[in-house]
Amino acid sequence: MYNYGIGGQERKQDASEGITEISQNRTLLLEKLTDDPAIRPEIVGDLKTVDEVFAHFQPEKEVEFEAEDGSTFNETLRFRNLGDFGKRGLINQSAALQELNTQYEDFQNFVKQLKSNKILKTLLENPDARQQYQAALQAMIKELADAEQS
Repeated sequence: MYNYGIGGQERKQDASEGITEISQNRTLLLEKLTDDPAIRPEIVGDLKTVDEVFAHFQPEKEVEFEAEDGSTFNETLRFRNLGDFGKRGLINQSAALQELNTQYEDFQNFVKQLKSNKILKTLLENPDARQQYQAALQAMIKELADAEQS
């Protein structure tokens, strides 16, 4: 515990002033916001708002993404305000994330259809009908892939 001297009084200090705790269902990513090494700390005294700090330092980071086929590619993410750190801000800056987000939204719509469409539910419960439905979907996928290559 604490070692107190004569006349000492315990005072609680709240170390989380102005810092909100991260919810248990969140992930915190820590990363340098620039690839340039800091030679020495730069003190800029006339910056008064967060936007002024972003405008002055213009942080950006090259991020490596992995494609479905296992290949990797790099994209540069730029941070011009706090909104650029959120899901929307990151997606808007990256073509790869935009594509993944589109796929995610399509899958979510499909799941919604599976949950609410009674005809589709009935179709999927019958093994023969499900097999025919899968064959039709695969034929549509092949047709789309062929059209894309043309």
